[in-house]
Amino acid sequence: MRLLERARKEWFMVGIVVAIGAAKLEPSVGVNGGPLKPEITVSYIAVATIFFNSGLSLKTEELTSALVHLKLHLFIQIFTLAFFPATIWLFLQLLSVTSINEWLLKGLQTVGCMPPPVSSAVILTKAVGGNEAAAIFNSAFGSFLGIVVTPLLLLLFLGSSSSVPFTSIFSQLFMTVVVPLIIGQIVRRYIKDWLERKKPPFGVVSSSVLLMIIYTTFCDTFSNPHIDLDKFSLVLILFIRITRVSHQRTQWLSFSAPHTSPSRWGFQC
Repeated sequence: MRLLERARKEWFMVGIVVAIGAAKLEPSVGVNGGPLKPEITVSYIAVATIFFNSGLSLKTEELTSALVHLKLHLFIQIFTLAFFPATIWLFLQLLSVTSINEWLLKGLQTVGCMPPPVSSAVILTKAVGGNEAAAIFNSAFGSFLGIVVTPLLLLLFLGSSSSVPFTSIFSQLFMTVVVPLIIGQIVRRYIKDWLERKKPPFGVVSSSVLLMIIYTTFCDTFSNPHIDLDKFSLVLILFIRITRVSHQRTQWLSFSAPHTSPSRWGFQC
């Protein structure tokens, strides 16, 4: 019974394992161009749903007040785009002496140099009761910083880089983050009393959408004929994915709690 209760409490972590397992069994379902059409349903509809939910659930005052937490924003960006990539690099130096696929290690370093996806950052913050408004700002701002910083990090750690389609990224962020958030805020003005009375499960809805994103991502991975991973490598991917999710949950809870004042962020004002 305790195991069942624990699994129910950590249903999202269990869902990640199930999503990856399902993607491994039948990847053709969730690949780009497949039955689920993730290039539309995930890239646009799913992400837009997450931020529409955020717009519905957040007070306008919370969004505006989040902008002034400059030291919090500075800490998160340095941690995400400097400390975390360096830590991943050190970890991968240890793994480089093992039999793990070299390209898998390079892929993990590439992921480590990228800012957190805006969807997962916001959802995990909501899940642990953190400052969702600050998460929205930092994840979106981090994505814009990543346009410049990520290629430089890849050049530093891997010795190679690539161009980034700034216009495409900007337009997609605007359409899937900013617009749904604004629409959610507008709708909230008209149904505010109903929302406060019924308290819809926004967190559960957003987390379920994130599981769909994870599922389709791994469907693309497993459907690639050029990727041939052994069982140990698959376990490593799963471990790192869950570890990163747990790390993000802890990070956003510790440094983005709504009641946290600047003096409690570990900085001197």
